[in-house]
Amino acid sequence: MAQYTIKELEHLSGIKAHTIRVWEQRYNILCPQRTDTNIRYYSDEDLKSLLNISLLNERGYKISRIAKMEQEQILQTVRQLCEAPCQGSHHISSLVAAMVDMDEDKFDKALSTATLQLGFQEVMHEVIYPFLNKIGILWQTGNISPAHEHFVSNLIRQKLIVAIDGQVVRRQEGAPTYLLYLAEGELHELALLYMNYIIRLHNLHVIYLSQNLPFKDLELTYEQCKPDYICTVMTSAPERDQVQGYLNKLSERFPDCQIMVYGFQVQYDFLTFPANVRRLDCMRDFMALFKQKEFTRKQ
Repeated sequence: MAQYTIKELEHLSGIKAHTIRVWEQRYNILCPQRTDTNIRYYSDEDLKSLLNISLLNERGYKISRIAKMEQEQILQTVRQLCEAPCQGSHHISSLVAAMVDMDEDKFDKALSTATLQLGFQEVMHEVIYPFLNKIGILWQTGNISPAHEHFVSNLIRQKLIVAIDGQVVRRQEGAPTYLLYLAEGELHELALLYMNYIIRLHNLHVIYLSQNLPFKDLELTYEQCKPDYICTVMTSAPERDQVQGYLNKLSERFPDCQIMVYGFQVQYDFLTFPANVRRLDCMRDFMALFKQKEFTRKQ
C-alpha cells in the first residue's frame, strides 16, 4: 500500500494542503495515520476519496454537502458526472468492458472497429483520450486496479507503434527536425508516441528517444543532431516542485531550439514559461501547429 504526505496529496489532487487540513478538522473527510516517528501519512484509499471529493467540489457541490454523503453515494455521483456522452461513447464502453475482463481479443476488436469507423486520429481524440480519463475515474471509485491500466496502456501502445511503423515519410528539403523524449523517471509514453505519429504524418523528421532519458544524453543528442524543436511530455516527472527548474534548464541549455511541453505536470498556474518554451494544453493544440508554416520549415 502506498503512503502519501499531505504535500503529495496536494500535488495529486490539486487541493491545497491547508484546505485539506481544514476539511479534515471541520468535516472529518480523511483520517490520516501516523508512522512510528509520528509523521502523518495517507493511504491509496485516502487519495481516491480526496480525488472524488475534489471532482464533486469542482462541479459545484459544497464541501458541507459532500461531507454528509455516504461513500457509496459519492461514488455513484462521480460515476454519473463522468458519463457525459461524446462521439465515441459506445466505443469507450466496449473498451471498458474488455479492460475489466482483461480480454485482449475483445479490446483489439473494439479498438479496430472504432478505427475503421472514425479513422485513427479521431479515435485517439474521441475514444482513446476519453477512455484513459475514464480509467482514472474508475480507479478513483475503486472499480479497477493499476493492473488494468497497465494492461490497456500496453495494448494502446502496440497500436500506436503499428500505426507509426506503417507510415511512409517523404521528408522534404528544408523540413525541420523534431527531437522527442521523456525525462528521467518518466515512463508514460502514449502521448509522446502520438506526437511522433502526428509529426511523421506531416513528412517531418523525428528523432525519437523514448522514455527515462538522462539530461546528459539529451544534451549529447542535441549537439550531434541540432534539432529545430524538442518535444516532451511530463505526466509524473519531474516532481511538481522541480518542474519550473527543469523548464528553465531546458530553455537555458537549448536557447536556439523551440521547446514544446505537454502533460499533467506543466498545467499548474504557478509555472512561468521561458520565451522558447511553449506549453500545450491538449493534443489538438499540437496538431494545429502544423497548419502554420513556421512549424514545417526550418527556422
